[in-house]
Amino acid sequence: MTTTMTPPRAPAGSDFAVLARRINEERLMERRPAYYAARLSVVALMFVGGWTAFVLIGSSWWQLVTAVLLAVTFAQLALVAHDLAHRQVFRTKRPSEIAGLVAGNLGIGMSYGWWMDKHTRHHNNPNHDDLDPDVFPEVLVWASESAVGRRGLAGFITRHQAGLFFPLLTLLAIDLKVSSIKALRNGVVKRRRMESALLIVHAAVYLTALFTVLSPLQAVAFVLVHQALFGVYLGMTFAPNHKGMPHPTGDEDFLRKQVLTSRNVRGGRLTDAALGGLNYQIEHHLFPGMPSPNLRRAQPIVEAYCAEIGVPYEQTSLITSYRQALGYLHEVGAPARAEHAAR
Repeated sequence: MTTTMTPPRAPAGSDFAVLARRINEERLMERRPAYYAARLSVVALMFVGGWTAFVLIGSSWWQLVTAVLLAVTFAQLALVAHDLAHRQVFRTKRPSEIAGLVAGNLGIGMSYGWWMDKHTRHHNNPNHDDLDPDVFPEVLVWASESAVGRRGLAGFITRHQAGLFFPLLTLLAIDLKVSSIKALRNGVVKRRRMESALLIVHAAVYLTALFTVLSPLQAVAFVLVHQALFGVYLGMTFAPNHKGMPHPTGDEDFLRKQVLTSRNVRGGRLTDAALGGLNYQIEHHLFPGMPSPNLRRAQPIVEAYCAEIGVPYEQTSLITSYRQALGYLHEVGAPARAEHAAR
């Protein structure tokens, strides 16, 4: 697998403009209010229905089933927050932010402002070793040079990061909360007081409900199952999109920077619903404001245009996308394994 990109032809500033005209001619950037009214209603019903079932079932180990269902609901709510951040739902900023705060801070316990800033930087420079926060070397490393010199637990994880990838996703939900608190504490988030208050309300209601309805042991088990599966589901929606794809050199134009660093996942309507439209990652990165139901229609247009101008277009099955991402993680960890063996 390569870690830098070699564009098939010299960047041309007009290439994206031609594609954008074709997309606009098909009216694919137009809002889909009926779709989002239905989608938001379904997710809201899942959320209210899940917690209603929680109260009705009461103190029982069957609540672990409720925890699984609510993990799916939380992930779907996070995907809604993603669309809100890109203004796919509402045309203007204020309703998008209000709905985002309700979904992110109040609904799932994550700072919407922190995540939106982080995700914007990712979109501006996908897979860039220095500018994309999603590939910064933290628990996992995405560049071989970052794998050298790590000791202790960090070094062990780096050497075995491909095998540990999915188990580590169980900690993703907790990481989102910890990162949110750090961002609020450090003043990174604009509406610091409001976001902090909403996170406190979320935590207070969540924990009060659990320890009021369930026994202490059941409550702890519920938290572990709910948060772990939420993290796994959420991580699995984002993992196929860029991991293992080429890293930009800095010489690419906008179209090539977005297409060459992204990967699509094949699938039908069920895949679209499960991944929230993120399976059309190439189209989403080219047109982040495009409503997610329009991405399916945009896909053949973008693929045909990339073939026309000679730009590679990556599209695989879901399983293959994970295999490629894990293979890349294993390759990146090779210097750490060699360093450890030489000691």
